[in-house]
Amino acid sequence: MEILKTNVYVGPNVYARFPVIRHVIDLGPLEKWPSGRLGEAFQKGLLERLPGLHEHGCSYGEPGGFVRRLTEDEGTWLGHIGEHVAIELQQVAGSHVTFGKTRGAGAPGQYHMVFEYQQRDVGLEASDVARRLLLDLLPAEARAELDDPAEEEFDWDAESEAFIKFCQRRELGPSTNSIVEAADGRGIPWLRLNRYSLVQFGHGKYQRRIQATITSETRHIAVEIASDKEETHDLLRDLGLPVPVQKLAYSQREAVRGARKIGFPVVVKPLNANHGRGVSIELETEDEVAHAFEVAQQHGSSRAVVVESYIRGFDHRMLVVDGKLVAVAKRVPGHVVGDGEHTIEQLVDIVNSDPRRGVGHEKVLTRIEFDRQAERLMGEKGYDLETVLPEGEVLYLRSTANLSTGGTSIDMTDVVHPDNRLMAERAVRAVGLDVGGVDFLTEDITRSYKDIGGGIVEVNAAPGFRMHVAPSEGQARDVAGPVMDMLFPPGSPSRIPIAAITGTNGKTTTSRMVAHILKGTGHTVGMTSTDGVYIDGQLTVKGDMTGPTAARMVLRDPSVDVAVMETARGGLIRAGMGYSHCDVGAVLNVASDHLGLGGIDTLEQLAEVKRIVVEVARDTAVLNADDVRCLEMANHTDAEHLCYVTMAPQHDLVREHIRSGGRAVVLEQGMNGDMITIYDKGAHIPLLWTHLIPATLEGRAAHNVQNAMFAVAIAFSMGVGLEDMRTGLRTFDTTFFQAPGRMNVYDEHPFRVILDYAHNPAAVKTVVETVARLDVDAERAVVVTAPGDRRDEDIREIARLVAGHFDRYVLKADDNRRGRGEDEVPALQREVLLAEGVAEDANTIIPDEREAVDHALRSAGAGDLVLVFGDEITRTWKQIIHFDSGTEPQRSEPAPPAVSLVEDESPLEASLLDESRIVRDERGVRLVFESED
Repeated sequence: MEILKTNVYVGPNVYARFPVIRHVIDLGPLEKWPSGRLGEAFQKGLLERLPGLHEHGCSYGEPGGFVRRLTEDEGTWLGHIGEHVAIELQQVAGSHVTFGKTRGAGAPGQYHMVFEYQQRDVGLEASDVARRLLLDLLPAEARAELDDPAEEEFDWDAESEAFIKFCQRRELGPSTNSIVEAADGRGIPWLRLNRYSLVQFGHGKYQRRIQATITSETRHIAVEIASDKEETHDLLRDLGLPVPVQKLAYSQREAVRGARKIGFPVVVKPLNANHGRGVSIELETEDEVAHAFEVAQQHGSSRAVVVESYIRGFDHRMLVVDGKLVAVAKRVPGHVVGDGEHTIEQLVDIVNSDPRRGVGHEKVLTRIEFDRQAERLMGEKGYDLETVLPEGEVLYLRSTANLSTGGTSIDMTDVVHPDNRLMAERAVRAVGLDVGGVDFLTEDITRSYKDIGGGIVEVNAAPGFRMHVAPSEGQARDVAGPVMDMLFPPGSPSRIPIAAITGTNGKTTTSRMVAHILKGTGHTVGMTSTDGVYIDGQLTVKGDMTGPTAARMVLRDPSVDVAVMETARGGLIRAGMGYSHCDVGAVLNVASDHLGLGGIDTLEQLAEVKRIVVEVARDTAVLNADDVRCLEMANHTDAEHLCYVTMAPQHDLVREHIRSGGRAVVLEQGMNGDMITIYDKGAHIPLLWTHLIPATLEGRAAHNVQNAMFAVAIAFSMGVGLEDMRTGLRTFDTTFFQAPGRMNVYDEHPFRVILDYAHNPAAVKTVVETVARLDVDAERAVVVTAPGDRRDEDIREIARLVAGHFDRYVLKADDNRRGRGEDEVPALQREVLLAEGVAEDANTIIPDEREAVDHALRSAGAGDLVLVFGDEITRTWKQIIHFDSGTEPQRSEPAPPAVSLVEDESPLEASLLDESRIVRDERGVRLVFESED
């Protein structure tokens, strides 16, 4: 059962729309051993260890379905069994996961084993434990067929307990998890920010955070006060709230003296510890106080120890959220009740056999453990583990009522006296906490403390929710809901708008166009792209950042109020998306690229991957109506709106869509050129002539016309106004600054140079067709290559596409050969060019990119055009602009203005006319200065 490959998907992916783990496994000789052949002993042993498997529905969709598959005549295979065991192990450890699927991976004995997880490390550990458990249960005949038939030592009881403890160190605790579940119930997104309990709710500028039950709104000074028991005590006392008499001690002698003054019995506890650590109660002698002082100092970080009067009564935790009491729980220390027959040790085993008890926070209750405190409490009564308690006698094995040490809780929320309710609310407000827990001792919570006494012994910051969300007795309380309502009042936003953009070609330019339009409207835009992560137009992380890690960077930035996510195939295949939903999902096209990589061999498979962005789109799915594979995606989205983009104004399907009130962006021909037009709810909205968009090179760059149309469709679907879209497109060009590696034109040499990053056949075809439309005075040259990890047929196709369109061909390789030989790629392309009729002396192979570009530039004459398909874009652009052509740059005459000269100038304008040309457009007056310099 070898694991060949593992993918941990953090968001929507090709297998599910939530996080899953995929193993590619190889059963080897165990392929011949389905559960039917493994036999009854294997099946019985598995179900005895994990009885919860009886509840798995599997393909039958009802409890018992998996067991039915397991015990059928032929049975089911170990990959499928391992999937269910990994799920059940996580459920035993407290994770709410149910999804799994196992499918063949092509080769005999190999499978894709997919299962849901909540925490990455827990999911991976679950699959490892599952594998070792199944190997341990194999019959001897099956084990003998393995390469390593030696039995691995496997103690199930020890392994399962170790696994549960492992999970508890990595999963969210019960309090944090309850708040996360409350967020899920309200549709509020969340991100775990570390391995512990730091969680972000909401995206971008709307985000709030919690750590356990401390929120981003909790005041630091309030936490400091609550952590100092003396300061809290004095604060509450001065407000007239009931508190015990208290003394602070720095030595055993001071502690004993303080106890004498207060009067026995007393309580001794650390000044600044929590969870009941180091607390000793009902101390009757000076020796007990002296010993308790040492214990308290060991558990606190301060030298100071609190000695206070002992208040008789039951321990109650009163939880206050946003100034209101939301839950009350009576807490009872871990204990056993005698029956006159069983020893104390046996009684503890009986208590721990309760299925609600588990290790740590695994379940509602925690097992009672024998430790020094339990031994001390038994010793005080003269008992030991073999003592048989009389019937009805209660023996407390803990001095405090914490659930984490085996205590129980009884919900008392509905019966608390109004005076006690008001007291708790005043106490938490006095400390200044937004979420606080009041520890209140009283004989009867249903009666006022004013009548029967009682006292507040602590006010806790970060109070635990476990006792309230899963009490041992009584009604469970939704205490996490009020926390979320406090952080996100009903009706307030938690999500920023997200546009997810994918496609084989054009997604980077389209993403930049959309981000540029949105920034022009005053938004702080977070954008991911193949160039890096941009926040408000500033590059913050450089590199190919189109996967889930980059997406989460944007969503975590507290300044961002809208996100534009370029989403590439690679990230989707490796790890899925970094967020559960987007507002607008756009698929620009599906063309041959990266086929044969990552298990994607066909265009249909590639389309299935790219389809994810529209499957998770909530508001609008934007699809290329001119691409049949994109059109088919319309059947796979639940978005409220469907927006088609077409460059064919007579498109039959789009016409019907428009007539039914649907949304579309259409390229329509007019007397003055091509017009980008929006249709929505029956409205016909001409937006902008394509030749007015600089990125289209006066309409000649058809691919950028289409990119602009997609940008319009996305921006319109995100609520951007028409004039803002016009301005955005008219101010977006293909300079290296705005769109590096996307039709960057350099005209400062005697010849023209165009740099583009196109690296697949469809992109190369588009660029070549665009260049063919440009007027060139002399010769055309191209520097061409293909990524080494592409199929031979794709590399040859790129050569076929450039053949015949240029006078000179310089064939190079990328810096990273990706498994190819030094000049293998250019040699393949040279063969094609020769076969296509390109003269031998027109081909030059120079494998090094820098040398190839330098050769093309030095060979260019005045009026030539050099097209460079670059890989290291920044380096190549610098090489182009710093190239010394050996002659003075030929400056072209300035282009005529797009608007007429001002005829009726003002006095100021008139005084400047002799040295400048003045033009005015709808945005005001623009001065264009002319000088000999």
